[in-house]
Amino acid sequence: MLIRTSLLTATTLLLAACAPSASAPPESETPKASETEALGDISWTKGAMVAAADPRAVEAGLRVLREGGNAVDAAIAVHAVLGLVEPQSSGIGGGAFMVYYDRAHDEITVFDGRETAPAAAGPEWFFKDGQAMDFVTAWQSGRSVGVPGQIALYKTAHEAAGRADWASLFQPAIELAEDGFEVSPRLAEVLASERLRAIIRLDDNPVTAAYFYPDGQPLAAGFRRTNPAYAATLASIANEGPDAFYRGETAAEIVNAVNEGPDGGNMTLDDLASYEVKVRSAVCGTLQSGYKICSAPPPSSGGVAQNLIMGLYEHLKPAAGVNADESLYLKAYVDAQRLGYADRDHYVADADHVTVPTEDLINPVYIEARAKEAFAPDGKVFPGDPGVVLGGAPLRPMWGEDPTTPGAGTTHISIIDLDGNAVSMTATVEAAFGSSRMTGGFLLNNELTDFSLIPEKNGKPVANAVAAGKRPRSSMSPTLVFDPDGKLFMVTGSPGGNSIIAYVSKTLVGVLEWGKSAQEAAALPNVIARGDTIGVEIDIAGGPQAAEALRDMGYTVEERTGENSGLHLIVVRDEGLEGGADPRREGVALSLR
Repeated sequence: MLIRTSLLTATTLLLAACAPSASAPPESETPKASETEALGDISWTKGAMVAAADPRAVEAGLRVLREGGNAVDAAIAVHAVLGLVEPQSSGIGGGAFMVYYDRAHDEITVFDGRETAPAAAGPEWFFKDGQAMDFVTAWQSGRSVGVPGQIALYKTAHEAAGRADWASLFQPAIELAEDGFEVSPRLAEVLASERLRAIIRLDDNPVTAAYFYPDGQPLAAGFRRTNPAYAATLASIANEGPDAFYRGETAAEIVNAVNEGPDGGNMTLDDLASYEVKVRSAVCGTLQSGYKICSAPPPSSGGVAQNLIMGLYEHLKPAAGVNADESLYLKAYVDAQRLGYADRDHYVADADHVTVPTEDLINPVYIEARAKEAFAPDGKVFPGDPGVVLGGAPLRPMWGEDPTTPGAGTTHISIIDLDGNAVSMTATVEAAFGSSRMTGGFLLNNELTDFSLIPEKNGKPVANAVAAGKRPRSSMSPTLVFDPDGKLFMVTGSPGGNSIIAYVSKTLVGVLEWGKSAQEAAALPNVIARGDTIGVEIDIAGGPQAAEALRDMGYTVEERTGENSGLHLIVVRDEGLEGGADPRREGVALSLR
């Protein structure tokens, strides 16, 4: 393998408690794919693993795998449970991107279950009395709710690649909803926060208030909460398929919940009935090291942003053999993020509605030229222009700057099954508890606030402006990594709003460049370099040192606590599967053989 670790001999700037590896992981003994007729001809001996945000959800996935299901089947079961026990983060009232690797056929498929804007939506969807709503008002309005894509994604992925009985996949969640689940400390903490309670305003809706604040008090950790409405909704989906959600009684209840005041939306039954999952090709780029990074295409930022950041890092880090100060590796990572975020913010949107120069943005020629652009540590970083660099027409003047700041109500699932197939799925309801509107035992998303609330900036259209049927840009980055021999090496992803891009790239640079284990990479302090200010997590070992080093180099640093990452990753090693679960949440990574 071409992982470089000896260069970063003192990464205590990012993780004081964990010394870097003395050497890279050993070369795999498995034959190259080119030496066999197909990857499926090589027996998979690594076992299986599920990494997700709650042990009960992980156990549901393992149960499916034990009973003969595959990674897609397990992902459905895991997420159905997460929608019950972690409702603040995701659920069937939201959407997701699933990146699936079929090992036998060496194929990657992306299932885009991103929510869509209703047919009535337009550029001034979030205007009120001639002015754009503030974010909180927009978030709590019915206009924030996009047509949910999660159930349709389940079915599309299952029909394409699933193996288990459809109805059986919902049984673990139905049992928990009927018998009751213990409220976790994290859910209880969020509900008890007076500051969040004032913003989220779950109390404003009688349905959500009764569920989360029985007798006016927030659910306490350890309280056994039943959700018969959710069990009934899942049972109908199990028995009747997606039509039980997108048509009929459940659909009518969704429309009513969206359209009621205050600031109700304008969603129709036709909007729900006409929803379609997009089956797309992954965006893949190959690093100089030979590793290939594959993630979801626009409207996801994953494929563009992760390849940009890692490609830029390779150019910006000190040259091989140079005895460089350790802070220069941190500087390279921060500058790679700043450049990558600037391009992502400017260009990425729903490619079915606007032109996104995806391949140009990850073109090695453009990345090399972009890495040479000069900017001050405390100065503004402007988007690049791949059109000019690659000898074509200028692209940057087409769009205005996008100020979107999406929320963090998201979760991530990483799975490798007993045949070596893999799923990386990031699912969301956007902000914590979505729109705070609840029906059928589940919360509805506020995904449309991932659009720019302002359709123009400085007289130019914003690529990520609202339009009928359009999917809002997402920071979600469900990612797969393949080694130089073409074999699956890593499954990773995270929740965290627009910081997802930084969180996921941290695991990539941590494992691929700094020789970290999966768990060490997840635990590294978060450094988020979007814009002129660098956010550094200081309540994690190594964070204060990183903040100080960046200040010394001239950066404007914002010290952060309570970061909202939820990384779940799996790394394929010679000796088996290595899991990592973010210590900032309640998740686990458990294996099966």
